[in-house]
Amino acid sequence: MSDKSFEISKWEVQWAWEKVRANKGAPGVDGCSVEDFEKDLKRNLYKVWNRMSSGTYFPPPVRSVQIPKPHGGGIRMLGVPTVADRVAQTVVARRLEARVEAIFHQDSYGYRLGRSGLDAVEVCRRRCWGRDWVIDLDIQSFFDSVPHDLLIKAVEANTDLPWVLLYVKRWLVAPLQQSDGALLERDRGTPQGSAVSPVLANLFLHYAFDAWMSREYPGITFERYVDDVVVHCVSQVQARKVLAAIGARMEQVGLRLHPEKTRIVYCRDGQRRATYEHTAFTFLGFTFTQRRARNRYGKKFSRFLPAISKAALKRISAVVRSWGLHRRTVLGFSDVARMINPVVRGWMQYYGAFYRSGLYPLLSRINAYLVRWIRKKYKRLRAKRKAFQCLRGIIERFPRMYAHWKWVPSVPSVW
Repeated sequence: MSDKSFEISKWEVQWAWEKVRANKGAPGVDGCSVEDFEKDLKRNLYKVWNRMSSGTYFPPPVRSVQIPKPHGGGIRMLGVPTVADRVAQTVVARRLEARVEAIFHQDSYGYRLGRSGLDAVEVCRRRCWGRDWVIDLDIQSFFDSVPHDLLIKAVEANTDLPWVLLYVKRWLVAPLQQSDGALLERDRGTPQGSAVSPVLANLFLHYAFDAWMSREYPGITFERYVDDVVVHCVSQVQARKVLAAIGARMEQVGLRLHPEKTRIVYCRDGQRRATYEHTAFTFLGFTFTQRRARNRYGKKFSRFLPAISKAALKRISAVVRSWGLHRRTVLGFSDVARMINPVVRGWMQYYGAFYRSGLYPLLSRINAYLVRWIRKKYKRLRAKRKAFQCLRGIIERFPRMYAHWKWVPSVPSVW
């Protein structure tokens, strides 16, 4: 008979470690990296298992990291747990996910197996064609504002394992360690960046929003990716009524809709020609607005469609600039391709899934950077015309060398 307080298998801890290692990530407050943890792996994993099984595991502070929000809306606080703490959180997250996945709403897409942001965008696109009005919801500082008492109540209702509840409670109150070493105590919220936060966020919003919407407005559809939500309505009157009700519901559960970022949007296109203050919204990096399109017969028409947002374009353009390709003259063509292809291919797969032409200017700019790289690397090709001809020749001979040449094989004008 085991002398441990809780039945947690060593296999679970090993599995959790494999997930943490695959996700990589920065060190926590102890400065221990994934590589450092792995140097004494057996001992470190045993320590996590032993303490979790005996009920004596107490999480260390979470290292706080501030990053700018993608739309220029201030600062977002991320929490970076230690590697050992990420392993422990992954053990709990796995057990909790196994119980709650079955109750989650079909239109909840964030951090769920077999669902993705692109799935949510696709469903949103189709529903925008069928309903004229959208409520673009923004929950203000969601991860910093979640009430602990309601979150614990949601966990209690979905587990019969006392250790899952015990450790969730401890993680919720683990302090944030700021850059100057000061500890910030927490009485609400769950830091973004922790392994257990996604399932906790989904569980809270399942009761706070999904189940409530299904109960109060069963005929109204929505897509939710964690705290990013789009609601579809048949009229402006209905949209105003539902928005007011959602606002009251958020207040009831300790949250608040952002007064400036939450808005009602009219899905204006070639058939829907009324005027309204807002005729576009952004969801998961895609801006939905009126765009030109062609039907299968080649006839042009106007439709409400998603394409990569300006904010997303600005962000990934900054990444391309940060590569400093013109300074990497020690590399060859294939070396540069190996460096950038995985990243560019990821952008193409995600942002190119809808209205891919919105991504073409950025991909063409990569070709322009390659022309500049050629001019720096080869003295005989310093002239723009010669560098242009060199790149064109490479594209013709090796059209698959660079991922983006599949969509933009032409070289931009450099004169």
